[in-house]
Amino acid sequence: MADTEAPAAPVEATVDATAADGTAPAAEAETYQFQAEINQLMSLIINTVYSNKEIFLRELISNASDALNKVRYQSLSDKSVLDTEAAMEIRIIADKEAKTLTLQDTGVGMTKSDLVNNLGMIANSGTKSYMEALSAGADVSMIGQFGVGFYSAYLAADNVVVHTKHNDDEQYVWESSAGGSFTIRKDTGPALTRGTAVVLHLKDDQQEWLEERRIKDLVKKHSEFIQYPIKLWVEKEVEKEVEVEEEEDKTEDKDAAAAEGDEKKDDEAKDEAKADDDEEVKDVTEEETAAASGEKKKKTKKIKEKEHEWQLLNKNKPIWTRKPEDVTKEEYASFYKSITNDWEEHLTVKHFSLEGQLEFRAILFCPKRAPFDLFEPRKKLNNIKLYVKRVFIMDNCEDIIPEYLNFVKGVVDSEDLPLNLSREMLQQNKILKVIKKNLVKKCMDMFAEAAENKEDYKVFYEQFSKNLKLGIHEDSQNREKLAELLRYNTTKSPDELTSLKEYVSRMKDGQKNIYYITGASKKAVENAPFLEKLKKKGYEVIYMTEPIDEYCVQQLKEYDGKKLVCTTKENMQLEESEEEKSAREAEAKACETLCEVIKENLGDKVEKVVVSDRLSDSPCILVTGEYGWSANMERIMSSQALRDNSLSTYMSSRKTLEINPTNSIIRELRRRVEVDKTDKTVKDLVSLLFDTAMLTSGFSLEEPHVFATRIQRMLMLGLQIDDDEEAGGEEKKPDDVFDELPPLEEGAAAGGMEDVD
Repeated sequence: MADTEAPAAPVEATVDATAADGTAPAAEAETYQFQAEINQLMSLIINTVYSNKEIFLRELISNASDALNKVRYQSLSDKSVLDTEAAMEIRIIADKEAKTLTLQDTGVGMTKSDLVNNLGMIANSGTKSYMEALSAGADVSMIGQFGVGFYSAYLAADNVVVHTKHNDDEQYVWESSAGGSFTIRKDTGPALTRGTAVVLHLKDDQQEWLEERRIKDLVKKHSEFIQYPIKLWVEKEVEKEVEVEEEEDKTEDKDAAAAEGDEKKDDEAKDEAKADDDEEVKDVTEEETAAASGEKKKKTKKIKEKEHEWQLLNKNKPIWTRKPEDVTKEEYASFYKSITNDWEEHLTVKHFSLEGQLEFRAILFCPKRAPFDLFEPRKKLNNIKLYVKRVFIMDNCEDIIPEYLNFVKGVVDSEDLPLNLSREMLQQNKILKVIKKNLVKKCMDMFAEAAENKEDYKVFYEQFSKNLKLGIHEDSQNREKLAELLRYNTTKSPDELTSLKEYVSRMKDGQKNIYYITGASKKAVENAPFLEKLKKKGYEVIYMTEPIDEYCVQQLKEYDGKKLVCTTKENMQLEESEEEKSAREAEAKACETLCEVIKENLGDKVEKVVVSDRLSDSPCILVTGEYGWSANMERIMSSQALRDNSLSTYMSSRKTLEINPTNSIIRELRRRVEVDKTDKTVKDLVSLLFDTAMLTSGFSLEEPHVFATRIQRMLMLGLQIDDDEEAGGEEKKPDDVFDELPPLEEGAAAGGMEDVD
């Protein structure tokens, strides 16, 4: 079970009256003292308040597996080592009456010198290193890493007895209650063919480890994929049918004897006895009749009996150790369900191994459905189970896969990691960094393969698109690969998702940029005024309607050499001919006065007013700065429950009002301004245009009631209704809001509405 060393001389020899198990006379026992470091270690383990005491079973099973590995290796060169015992397995026996838990293997076993050195002396610096690690605050579960996992038995037991038989030596017993010494003697109890049996005399508060369900759960959790069979001695009730003829005959004879011996029975009792005799005769007659006709009638009854048998616990085999081409789809599905408890099959799978300086095998699964708590902050960060040499280590290793891939489930089995790892060691382990890099790479390959099947990828993208976009925001090394996996609706593909690669293939001649628009929904963006000129030119625009898209495009600046340009921000320069450029410059010059008047009326609400080159129908829109928040981002940030208001002061972009010089409303405003810059109608119309531009551009109104009042005023003017008629002829106190609005000249207002219409 461990490496051997020259035996230490016994310091004391005593003779015990009985064997440790009390079954046979004991042979002469030699008493040895534990080495100082081990004595210290055992004292610490016995007195620990460590809650995760279940690791003792994992460590003992791992040791048993190592012992089996050794004898299997020896058998490769000498098959005769298996003559004493051909079966290679691990057996667990829980005895509730004796309060013992026995773990037996048919491995290589130990000689007397092995017992002295491996279970009592310090074979290497492992114990000392472990003690130093504990002093530094490391986890007790690291014990297996230092080669002293056997002593974890004292987490649950106050006395440990080891029976062992090596092919080259006699059978011996090692026993210790961890009191600073241990004894070794020849074993006169039941003979072992080969191997070791570790008997744990459990503490009074550790009797839970004798429960069948508890043992099964522990083996499933930690040792399910050990390559050797792990069997548990279980008790079960079976129902059997047994003949009851003899029992009935005996009962009848007893009744008859009692009837004959009872002389004081009254007449009623005699009558009943007579009736019983008649029934008896009748039964016999029926039986005789049945016998005469060749039929044999037997009376039976069902009884429950207790039976014992060996039950295999690790039925699931570590399929990651096999070649991918040798594993069937059904085997992958069964394995996926066993490690995830998912009722559905997986969507895709990636089975691979890495060989060279670092060796590990892995199977990664992508589920069909995202869990409801995928982005919950308290959720476990990943679903990758880490094994070392098929022994489960942990499933909460934060550094084995990035957070955005936390939906990927699977198994990683490394031959190079220590058998037991603390979180502190994992953070510093270079091997783990290599594993993480390769897992991410294989995940990208798995997603790319899934993308080849449109139906499968549609299911995948509906569930995990947010994860891919989060990856673009966080993972700079794999940003290009993740960009290939993105899918969006566009102006040319409103119903079918399209990739950026397909978008680029459809780009118009002379188009240099990839255009996109962000918004709350597809309906909100597909008819947005920002797209008017782009649609007219035949340019395709991507719809980005998820909040995480805003974060995604902050990092994804370009794709395939093409810059991603937001249509709701300024400095969106469309490709135009010289004629178009000259016409736009002329229109801008003609609208200079109007722009100045609008800016003067709106004040600090806008940074500037310019002529737009992205509008063809709408009168005006509001655009934000190229490097600030978009209107959609402002909406997202304002919805944060725990937002920092100071952030919006410098991230909220100054707004630019772009006007469309070809729109009839803007033309009429320009005409009025040229006639009279102080026209009182202009101010009210400009405010109304600004509010409508706020809404159509995706912003929220600070004072929606003022906007509603303006709309009502315009409706009244259009319908030629005055305030007195609305009040039903009664005197009505003017609304405060109306008082705030500038009065409209009666003739000018009515005529203005007609002109605008």
